[in-house]
Amino acid sequence: MALVSGYLDASTDERKRLRRERILARINAAAIYLNILGLGWLAPLARIAAGDSVKPQLKDLRQGLLVPLIGVCVFLLAWAWAAPQVKTSLGAIPGPAEVWVQAKNLYADHMAERAKKSAFYDRQDARNAKAVADGRPEDVKHRSYAGKPTYLDQILTSLMTVALGFAVATLVAVPLGIVCGLSNTMNSALNPLIQIFKPVSPLAWLPIVTMVVSALYANPSEVLPKSLVISAITVTLCSLWPTLINTALGVSSIDKDLLNVGRVLQLPTRRTITKLVLPSALPLIFTGLRLSLGVGWMVLIAAEMLAQNPGLGKFVWDEFQNGSSQSLARIIFAVLTIGIIGFLLDRVMFALQSAFTFSSQR
Repeated sequence: MALVSGYLDASTDERKRLRRERILARINAAAIYLNILGLGWLAPLARIAAGDSVKPQLKDLRQGLLVPLIGVCVFLLAWAWAAPQVKTSLGAIPGPAEVWVQAKNLYADHMAERAKKSAFYDRQDARNAKAVADGRPEDVKHRSYAGKPTYLDQILTSLMTVALGFAVATLVAVPLGIVCGLSNTMNSALNPLIQIFKPVSPLAWLPIVTMVVSALYANPSEVLPKSLVISAITVTLCSLWPTLINTALGVSSIDKDLLNVGRVLQLPTRRTITKLVLPSALPLIFTGLRLSLGVGWMVLIAAEMLAQNPGLGKFVWDEFQNGSSQSLARIIFAVLTIGIIGFLLDRVMFALQSAFTFSSQR
């Protein structure tokens, strides 16, 4: 009996060990994607919960979570101490607590505006139903709610604008970059233009874009208002250069033996690009796309300020013009929002880069 009991205990321990190893293997696989999303500190916590040795996990946890938290806390303490020391025409610079209060106020304003919108459509539906019941179908009317955009609405508008500008920039820059990378003649012809237009500020492009769009886009639609198109085109003109340059560099750096193989096999140009050129150049193309998206997001704020396109840029400008005691705190919160969204957009592009290429750190 003692031998049987010992055997069963050994089998149970072995099963537990194998189960723990399987769980740790899954955690290690998930850690790749957590690192991509900036959540790598969750992996050490999961390993500790799974029964792995604590000491090495604490080291990773300290590096991935504790040190960044200390940095953020130091920044908040320095901000809270230094802000009251700076006096402006609107009073002292608001600290973290005041900014947080305004963040909650902006969300409350958003919910209140949503309640007004819902009440408006409820009244309209009731009025139209009564008109139909009374036999007056000609009195049935459907009007859109004309309330002011909330802070969350302006964030969505900014995201839509930068997405439109970035998409157009990508559709222009990637093909041009491939052509420049494959042809020295085209590269020599376009390189002077790239070097001239690449450093041009969005503030210089905006008046030209405004006049051209006003002349050519005389009948704007509700989906694409003129101010949004102006901002999107300005984003396109300023953000396409990193993608174009990195695409050309990636294509020109391809191993020439690959292209020679394509010639030997007599591959058509389209298949050569899709099967040989693009897979080899994708790492640098995605690097250019990440840079372009970052540039586009920065450019967008200035474009929205001047084009008066509803978005975060216009929100900052309106609060600056408002000049109330709450304006500074709201502007600072908008700055933090812009930074956080920029970080998240970069994480999204990095996730796509990791999914489609093999050269990224995993």
